[in-house]
Amino acid sequence: MRDLTSCFSEYAVQISDTSCSTYSANSCISPNLTPSVQNAVTSLYKTTLSNHKQIPVTLTWTRNTLSQGLTISFGDDQSTPALFKLTTNSRIFRKLKGAKTLDFHTTAIEIFYDLSAARYDSGPEPIDGFYLFIALDSELGPILGDAAPEAYFRRLKSGARIAQFSLVSRQEHFSGNTLYSTKARFHEGGAPHEIVIQCGGGGEQPVLSVFIDKKTVIRVKRLQWNFRGNQTIFLDGLLVDLMWDVYDWFCSPGSGSGSGPGYAVFMFRTRSGMDSRLWLEEKMMRKDQDKHDFSFFIFACKNL
Repeated sequence: MRDLTSCFSEYAVQISDTSCSTYSANSCISPNLTPSVQNAVTSLYKTTLSNHKQIPVTLTWTRNTLSQGLTISFGDDQSTPALFKLTTNSRIFRKLKGAKTLDFHTTAIEIFYDLSAARYDSGPEPIDGFYLFIALDSELGPILGDAAPEAYFRRLKSGARIAQFSLVSRQEHFSGNTLYSTKARFHEGGAPHEIVIQCGGGGEQPVLSVFIDKKTVIRVKRLQWNFRGNQTIFLDGLLVDLMWDVYDWFCSPGSGSGSGPGYAVFMFRTRSGMDSRLWLEEKMMRKDQDKHDFSFFIFACKNL
């Protein structure tokens, strides 16, 4: 008897051949449309210390017309104020390298960072030339940046252990028109995949299209009636549920017939073949954080 993953994959959209046909005139990608701006990225890490104590670590990179920065918070309660805040806009503050010691519920926290040579693309998160790592009770937790290895190996000479940590979820916030472009990895060490989301077609019948690695994953017509839905994707040997909710694009206050501001949510969630659930509410997502599933959210603001 075949395993359930292989059975599911027969009915899932296969995203394995990166040589598939590229965008064409029929793919509804307008060559004159500039992708929306990414203005915030939030990554949630599950960190487990050697004494089995678990401490969620949330990093949020933000950028707007006036400032750019990083905040770090700890724990499950998202209403807890961030314990670490840094303005990374070097035109305002130039102290982009250092360390900070904090206390969180009897846990000693040390944050080491160097963003002085960081390079950025179009979003608020640096792409290279930096390091950021966090020690909890002298155990190294999340380690970010291409310059991190040399930095934390120096730290290891003092006898620090490496805690178990994994990326549980990632959220990216965009604003602008209805073209959103980003990249995402769906498992540790996996290759990045190009994701493009476009809502177009004009008139009263816009079409929602989602592409991964230049291959059409979904094409939803009559979007005002199909404003919520899901599609299973088979990617990197994993089952990935793609879910969309664009209701607010059409029914938010002041949106009228879809021409005003509104927010849409796109979610990519890996799952095993034994897991048949699709759309999960936030409280259910928190319960599932003990698993190795990964969730990737795109929050899309249509304000043009």
